[in-house]
Amino acid sequence: MSDWLIYRGAGAPHDGIEQLPPPPPWRDFDGGPPVAPPAALDHASERRLGVQRREASYHRPGETERELVNAALYLRRPLLVTGAPGSGKSTLAHSVAYELGLGRVLNWSIVSRSSLRDGLYEYDAIGRLQDLQIARAAQPQPGPGPAEGRPRTPDEPGGGIGRYIRLGPLGTALLPAAKPRVLLVDELDKSDIDLPNDLLNVLEEGEFRIPELERLAGSAPEVPVLSDDGGQVTVRDGRVRCRAFPFIVLTSNGERDFPAPLLRRCIHLNIPTPDKERLADMVRAHFGESAAADYEPLIDRFLDREPGDVRAVDQLLNAIHLTQKAGWADEDEEETRRRLTAELLRPLDRTR
Repeated sequence: MSDWLIYRGAGAPHDGIEQLPPPPPWRDFDGGPPVAPPAALDHASERRLGVQRREASYHRPGETERELVNAALYLRRPLLVTGAPGSGKSTLAHSVAYELGLGRVLNWSIVSRSSLRDGLYEYDAIGRLQDLQIARAAQPQPGPGPAEGRPRTPDEPGGGIGRYIRLGPLGTALLPAAKPRVLLVDELDKSDIDLPNDLLNVLEEGEFRIPELERLAGSAPEVPVLSDDGGQVTVRDGRVRCRAFPFIVLTSNGERDFPAPLLRRCIHLNIPTPDKERLADMVRAHFGESAAADYEPLIDRFLDREPGDVRAVDQLLNAIHLTQKAGWADEDEEETRRRLTAELLRPLDRTR
């Protein structure tokens, strides 16, 4: 295997990220000071990679996938991953995080209502106002006489404005970490027409501003806020700027085209429809070493489709799990197994 590969796609953790060369001068960011390392890989990654973490070794990307992942790491550019549903686009982000020891994957699932602000941070202005009103109501009412010595209404109850601000997945990924965070922006093609363009400046500059904190920078230059990881981080002067540009995976099912300025800022990887060998590896990862041979007829049936039919790998995994757990062994149950398998493997684009 070539020595230049940081991510090797072997499914075994290693410290190769320490050998990542410095970024290009135009992608060198100076945010700081560094925040604490993220939490370890969470249950979401374990579900993606297999029931047992050692089984991540079955998720072997092809040569082109490995090379383009490493190109994105070297160049500090987002990776735009396209492919059919269930081809392993999202799993790639979890595989990189696991192998390179980059901690929990930050996940931003895109819907039609998603905006750039959703990914950067949330500000609970209503909650802040309500708490302030409650605190004021709890203060003793001033009586007649001199105002000196009367209790003063609190300006900011409960620890200040920071308790009402929480960084989103993208905002957390842009914190000044010593090592790149892994951010999965899932199904970007589900967004409205504006979001891809709105992302351009943030992806190029590696920073964003929080106006609610910028206005307080003179009196409160450092404000603790919550991150998407659930812990507290400090925002200085109302600005978040990365140090190590995050490894960002933007996934798309190909339902729309993206603007050329976004494509220019990304490395594009198209994952082909899984072949039999790759499907067998996925089945082994979730059901054990012997499962690929035990359920080879189901794998063949999954692959036996008319031109243009769309099937997702989830359908195959569901059919295998149901067959495994239902225990259809009698001849009387064979018809049930056959009928349900046909339903579970029905092409997604075919009506009944």
